[in-house]
Amino acid sequence: MSASCALTPSVRTELLSKRSTFPAQTRRPRNKCEISRRDFAVRGGIVASGVSVMGSPPSPSAASQPLQGGERLAFKPEGYNFWEWRGHKIHYVVQGEGLPLVLIHGFGASVFHWRYNIPELAKKYKVYALDLLGFGWSDKALIEYDAMVWTDQVIDFIKEIVKEPTVVVGNSLGGFTALSVAVGLPEQVTGVALLNSAGQFASESRKTEEVEETVITKFIVKPLKEVFQRVVLGFLFWQAKQPSRIESVLKSVYINAANVDDYLVESISKPATDPNAGEVYYRLMTRFLTNQSRYTLDSVLSKMTCPLLLVWGDLDPWVGPAKAEKIKAFYSNSSLVHLQAGHCPHDEVPEAVNIALLDWLSNVVSKPSSPEVSEV
Repeated sequence: MSASCALTPSVRTELLSKRSTFPAQTRRPRNKCEISRRDFAVRGGIVASGVSVMGSPPSPSAASQPLQGGERLAFKPEGYNFWEWRGHKIHYVVQGEGLPLVLIHGFGASVFHWRYNIPELAKKYKVYALDLLGFGWSDKALIEYDAMVWTDQVIDFIKEIVKEPTVVVGNSLGGFTALSVAVGLPEQVTGVALLNSAGQFASESRKTEEVEETVITKFIVKPLKEVFQRVVLGFLFWQAKQPSRIESVLKSVYINAANVDDYLVESISKPATDPNAGEVYYRLMTRFLTNQSRYTLDSVLSKMTCPLLLVWGDLDPWVGPAKAEKIKAFYSNSSLVHLQAGHCPHDEVPEAVNIALLDWLSNVVSKPSSPEVSEV
């Protein structure tokens, strides 16, 4: 990893845990919540630089439901505000006044994925949303990506831009980032909200086996493997950044596909035109995704102390409600709201997500109450 994105030793040490995977479900040989490189590259995971790959279409009934959302953040092709972090340009949006909220998007998305949440939340709070390095309108930095790079980025954003106690909200990859930010900056993070968060629990029965690298492996097998990976991933990146493919994949994870529109597709496809986007895609697919299990949910939750809200799309094809229940059982200072939505409930059913967030912010963060489970 480049020096410009080196991790702070305390945060890295605190969050490192042994390699693990979710325990297998009894009805399936492999837990579909587990994230693997092959899943992202072949089966439909949201990937780097604002593009997505193969998925299956939704049912006609789901796609025909009316649009939901209300006020929408204006789409600006040139972006909103920019902040320099470690020599890289970081894009962010800020609206409203009051207690600060920081919104963190998921893998492959941007601040514009919060288009229906920012205007509504900004009526009562000061809302920030930022693009993680390598995504959206932020620089496509050619670094060795690691989960803690984004943690460090958000921590510094809160210190340098927000400068006040804040609540952090994250979807998917942004959810795990929000948790690790709360651990790395406990004095300034007063609450965390997760929407279908990424991350894995450690398995006590699994142990990492280190295989000695031979000369043949190092100088022949690995170089050939990298060449093959570059060819295959280069083709996938070209295919995945096509607007028609992006629309198809989005419809596979939005149970109600009414909000899969030109705005959303352009917010994902435009960052893929960056000259460095293909290389960022390659690095994330071959390096970040193979190392992500080094950081586990239990390692961060066991060190977190602030209130936690779980807003979960129960129809998510990748991260189902069982994961939300497991997080809630592990972390007692939490509340859980079930929604009939897919992997991105904040954009699919934004009105319901906004209500859940506003209720929790007013009744739990400012006035701590007992954990509860509700369903919308």
